[in-house]
Amino acid sequence: MQPKSNIVHLPVYQPGKPVEDVKRELGLSEVIKLASNENPFGCSERAKEAVIYEISNNASIYPDGASVELTKKLADQLGVSTDSIIFGCGSDEVILMLTRAYLVPGDETIMADQTFSVYKHNAEVENARVIEVPLTDGKHDLPAMLSHVTDRTKLIWVCNPNNPTGTIVTKDEVDAFMKQVPSHVLVVLDEAYVEYVTDEAFPNGIELLSQYKNLIVLRTFSKIFGLASLRIGYGVGHPDVVRSINQVREPFNTSRVAQAAASAALDDAAFLNECRDRNTEGLNYLREQFERLGLHYFDAHGNFIMFDTKLPSGDVFNALLRKGIISRSGWGKYPTYIRITVGSREQNEKFIAALEQVLQEAAVLG
Repeated sequence: MQPKSNIVHLPVYQPGKPVEDVKRELGLSEVIKLASNENPFGCSERAKEAVIYEISNNASIYPDGASVELTKKLADQLGVSTDSIIFGCGSDEVILMLTRAYLVPGDETIMADQTFSVYKHNAEVENARVIEVPLTDGKHDLPAMLSHVTDRTKLIWVCNPNNPTGTIVTKDEVDAFMKQVPSHVLVVLDEAYVEYVTDEAFPNGIELLSQYKNLIVLRTFSKIFGLASLRIGYGVGHPDVVRSINQVREPFNTSRVAQAAASAALDDAAFLNECRDRNTEGLNYLREQFERLGLHYFDAHGNFIMFDTKLPSGDVFNALLRKGIISRSGWGKYPTYIRITVGSREQNEKFIAALEQVLQEAAVLG
């Protein structure tokens, strides 16, 4: 049996290495995972209570395929209509649905050359032509992306803050960009880390939707809300765009448990604010330490930071792993860079201590 010819070369997505595997393989009793941008502070107690209730009372019942109650609550919070929202099994699935709904073989899609890999993967599954535009100082080059638009362009992906570099494009930059994007091109503004951003220049994509029909904003409950294992995210866009995506959505694509947890999480603003504040403290600490060590880092605005180790990143990854720290390496055009998730204060301090040891050991060997 032969699969589609255009998928045989595609790499399988490699998630961050599991803690259990590292403990078993290296015989370690303590391992800190700072690889997948998960919330080190867990999730809201209200979300936990909602999960327990659903498992205890409704595990045998199919979920609401249209997520009606959750959609209504989210629409009220965002100030949009209910027909402007679509939920997915993580925002990853919304990305998949977008490519399924809009891309056919030969279509073109534009993205940064170092950004969330799921955009490219799903576009290539649909046999679309992927145009990758180099980042500038780790940041999306929106004018350069515009220069690549043709009559064949269907989707443009802007990850803001960008994963893995953590950089942002500003409200003024996005607004100027959208004013020049042709109406036949749909812009996907991925704001998976929006709740962490404190920079006042950052655009709120939801506020731009009233001006631009050809814009859809992606967000998720996996990051600051701490519900990564439940897999629920969403897109917000013009009702016509959402209707097209809904036409390719699988039934019951989000679970009762995920919907209930997400709904409860939306009610706990205090938890959200605490996580943002603690993340900001962690980012500031890591910046200070990288500056002390003389290591360049990209201006980070999410819950992760990408920095230059000045060594082959794979070597640093393995050395950190042996010290019980799981990081993320393998960033193509940035062969000496590591991305690290912002952890708790204790986790951040242990990471810096391990990193210093790795750098010192490399200097001795060098």
